[in-house]
Amino acid sequence: MEYFVNCNSSTLAPYTIPLDSTKAAHLYRRLGFSASVATIEQAVGQTASTLVDSIINEALNMPPLPAPSWADWTNADYPEDDQLRNQIRNAQLAEWRLTYSNALLENNLRERLSFFWSNHFVTEIDIYDCNPFLYYYIDCLQRNAIHNFKTFVSEIGLTSAMLYYLDGVYNNGNNPNENYARELYELFTLGEGNGYTEEDIIETAKALTGYVERGEVGCTPVTFNPERFDAGSKTILGQTGNWGYDDVIDILFQQRTNEIAEFICRKFYEFFVHPDSKDETGNGQTIIAGMAATFVASDFEIAPVLSQLFKSQHFFDDNAIGVIIKSPYDMYFNFFKETSFAYDDLNIEEVNNYTRLLGQTLFDPFDVAGWQRDRSWINTNFMIGRWLTIETIIEGFYQSDNEQFRSFALSITGNDGTDSNNPDIIARQIIDYMLPKGLLGEPEYDKAFAIFRSDVDDTYYEGGTDETWTLAMWQQAPFQVYLLLQYLARQPEFQLK
Repeated sequence: MEYFVNCNSSTLAPYTIPLDSTKAAHLYRRLGFSASVATIEQAVGQTASTLVDSIINEALNMPPLPAPSWADWTNADYPEDDQLRNQIRNAQLAEWRLTYSNALLENNLRERLSFFWSNHFVTEIDIYDCNPFLYYYIDCLQRNAIHNFKTFVSEIGLTSAMLYYLDGVYNNGNNPNENYARELYELFTLGEGNGYTEEDIIETAKALTGYVERGEVGCTPVTFNPERFDAGSKTILGQTGNWGYDDVIDILFQQRTNEIAEFICRKFYEFFVHPDSKDETGNGQTIIAGMAATFVASDFEIAPVLSQLFKSQHFFDDNAIGVIIKSPYDMYFNFFKETSFAYDDLNIEEVNNYTRLLGQTLFDPFDVAGWQRDRSWINTNFMIGRWLTIETIIEGFYQSDNEQFRSFALSITGNDGTDSNNPDIIARQIIDYMLPKGLLGEPEYDKAFAIFRSDVDDTYYEGGTDETWTLAMWQQAPFQVYLLLQYLARQPEFQLK
């Protein structure tokens, strides 16, 4: 697949042209897991300012997922029998995976962000191995996803999932563990080697001691034990005192304000706009600097930064469209949303199984650095897997209700489908809806048109008889749409958003 150089030279000035379908679809592919034909049509003609405000306000006011019945269980609540205990634990995990996956499909920007943050503040369920810890970790991601970043950093570090995952629970005053202190700077706030020293890590680890109290049974939330805290003087980022956890966060955000803002805004940019933020042919560095200034001015509130970015000419520039490679979840869930095919929990479970095969296991990123995204998703093995699995999903939808393929196509081309008996016109509309920038050129469209025409005799496309082909009435039309979608799913352009 061609590597996209970042040639985007547009600025953060507001994009004021009313949205067309291409720009609206771009917005929904980036801010959520895409959208239905009806949602995109509703967005057409709106301004970016109005639509982005609506999407951000929805995210700001959205409550976290309700707590499951087992949210506060400890190991004492599970049966003593090993086999039965494991069955219940596995069932709980599957239940929560399904609940959160449905939320990804339904909750637009808030869940897009909670998913983003799960790959920034990484934990792995396989390491801490406690379902209630997982629930409270996701709850923390959702509550803070689009609110204050400093508060977010403070809260995430005290979740039991994180304390176990990065060894904070073993960080004693008489024997400090540096793991969390290192990742706090390197991965969560500053970037590797940016604005801190090894001595800062050692001293910070001492200030983070004491969160080691684990209760008498496993899966008990971690609490603070002052007797296990290092009460001596520490020097952190040039500041000396008897610092504790809250002090570390305060000092970090006071002393490294600009570094934090730049690091996080670069992450936003590479996730929402273009994976290459440093290409000198584009304007990425200037955009990130502008975003960082907004982040600092708003005292690390996330919403103003994202609002500025999502309303900008830079975000809507043609060079920003179709340049990010879909993650496995993007590929499947975008297809669900864009087609509006009727899915159920079995479809969602199927997706969760397939994403695991393609290197994206929900709640279990590869390591503390998270999924590396973009080009890592399309090595040779993963590409074959992407083709085969999406084809299986499309086939499953067709087998369950083939008429929904006709309905999907009609939703794109017009309510009655009688505006043209030219299948190439119909096919082009479907292609341009499904792919961010359509196919590469007319020869590629011709190949797709041939697939869509299937084995229907050309005379039926010529009109003037009682047996003229139309999308609305032709018996074989759903199968033709099915064939076209199967064909598109193997095209390079389908892998992009």
